Amino acid sequence: MILRKPVLRRRWSRLFAVTCLAGVAGCGSVVSHASDGWAASPQVSAVAVPEVAVDATARGVIGDGATLNTSALQAAIDSLSAGGGGVLTFPAGRYVTGTIQLKDNVRLRLADQAVLVGSHNAADYRNLDPFTDGSGNKMGYALITAIGASHVGIEGTGVIDGQGKAMKAAQKHYTIRPFLIRWEHCTDVTVRDIHLTDPGAWTMQFFQCSNVVAERVNIRSAASHLTNNDGIDIDSSQGVTITDCDIESGDDAICIKATSPQASSDLTITGCTLKTRCNGIKLGTESLGDFSHIQASHCRLHDIGLSGIALNSVDGAQLHDVTISDVEIDGVAVPISVRLGARLKTFRPGDQPRPVGTIHDITLENIHAIGARQIGLLINGIPNHPVESLHLKNIDITLAGGGKAEDASVKLPEKEAAYPEWSMFGKIMPAFGAYLRHVSGVTCDHVTLSVAHPDARPAVDLVDVQGVQAGDFSVGTPATGPSP
Repeated sequence: MILRKPVLRRRWSRLFAVTCLAGVAGCGSVVSHASDGWAASPQVSAVAVPEVAVDATARGVIGDGATLNTSALQAAIDSLSAGGGGVLTFPAGRYVTGTIQLKDNVRLRLADQAVLVGSHNAADYRNLDPFTDGSGNKMGYALITAIGASHVGIEGTGVIDGQGKAMKAAQKHYTIRPFLIRWEHCTDVTVRDIHLTDPGAWTMQFFQCSNVVAERVNIRSAASHLTNNDGIDIDSSQGVTITDCDIESGDDAICIKATSPQASSDLTITGCTLKTRCNGIKLGTESLGDFSHIQASHCRLHDIGLSGIALNSVDGAQLHDVTISDVEIDGVAVPISVRLGARLKTFRPGDQPRPVGTIHDITLENIHAIGARQIGLLINGIPNHPVESLHLKNIDITLAGGGKAEDASVKLPEKEAAYPEWSMFGKIMPAFGAYLRHVSGVTCDHVTLSVAHPDARPAVDLVDVQGVQAGDFSVGTPATGPSP
C-alpha cells in the first residue's frame, strides 16, 4: 500500500503559507501566487493570517453529557475541511459521540474541562479499516478516526474518554471494542497535551502514517482492566516522534508494529514515563514489515508487568539499527528481552508470508534497572537464525535472586512459532542474570548483573552463542543478607 503524499489544498495553503509565526509579520519571505504555482518572494513581508477556529457548540453540538452528537460533529468537521480547514474547538462540557472521522486540515481543540465522551452503544461505532491483530482478534472500530487525511490533529488540555468499561457492560458479547483514536494513511499529524482515558481497545494507533508528532499526551488505560488497552501503537509508519508522554496502560505502553509489508522506520521516542501490566517499549508484536532507524532515550519505566524493553521479529521482519539508551527501570519481570522467531503470520487479506527475518545491529546503552523479578537479559534466536551484532554498554541490572540450584538444569523450549513474550519460555530461568541462545556477535562493555539475595543458579547461561563469554558480564554480590 502506498502512503498518500502530503498535498495541501490550495485554500489551506493560502491560509497558512504566508504565516511564519502566529501573530508575527516580516519573516523575510512569503509565498506568492504566480501563474505556474506558488513561488518564494523575499521582497514581500509576511502578514499573519488569523487561524480559522469554529466553536463546536455554534454548530449544534451539545455538551450536556447526554445528547448524541455524532451527526452534528461530523457535519462540522466536513464543513470546516471543505472550507479550507481550521480548528473545531470545544469549550467546557461533556460531548457524547460515536465514531467521527477527521478530514484534511482539521484539528480538534479541547479546552480545560471539555470531555469528548464515547457512546456506550455499539451501534454508534464504525469500522472503517478492519484488520486482525497478532492474537487473531478482529479489530478496527474507533471513536475518532482519520483515513488518508493530511494536516490533522488533536490538541488542548481536555479529555477524550472512551467509556470502555461501560461499553463492555452494554454488550452481551464484547465484540465491538473501539480504539480511542486511529490515524490511518495520514500525513502531518499532531497530537498535543490531550488526556486520553478508558478506551475499548488500543488508545491511539498510527497505521501507515508519516510526519507524526505526539507530545505531552497523558494516557490512562489500565483502570478498566480490559484487554488490548495499549497506550500508543505505531504501525508501518515513518517519521514519528513521541515526546514527553505519560502513559499508564493495561497492555503495552508504546508498541511499534508492522502489520503490513510497509516498514516502521525513522522513529524517535524520548522523555516518556511508562507504567503497564505488559511491556514498556515493545517492537514486533506483529512484524511483517521491517523495523529500522529507531531510537528511544531518556525514558523512565516503572511497575512493568512483563518486559521493560522487548525487541521482536517473528513474522519475517528485518529489525536493525535500533538504539535504546538512558532508560531507568524500577520494577519489572525482565528488563531486556530480544526474540527472533518464526511465527510468519500475515494480518490483512492479500499479504504474503515472509521467510524468517533477522535481528542485527542493536545498541542498548546506559540502562539501569532495579527490582527485576525473573532475569535481566533474555535473548533468543532460533536454530540457524541467530540474533546478531548486539551491543550492550553501561547496563546495570539488580535482580531479586533466591533461585535454587536445581533451577539451573531447566531447558527452555524453543517455541519458534509462538507469540513473542518472555513468558513463552516458562516462569523458571536457568540463570538469574542473562540467558542467551542462538546469538552471534555480542559486545559487552560494563554490563553488571547483581542480586539482592543469594542465588544458586549461574549468573549467565549461553547456548549456541558465538562472540561472547560468561566472563564478559560482571556479577555483583548480594546487596542484602541471605534469603529468609
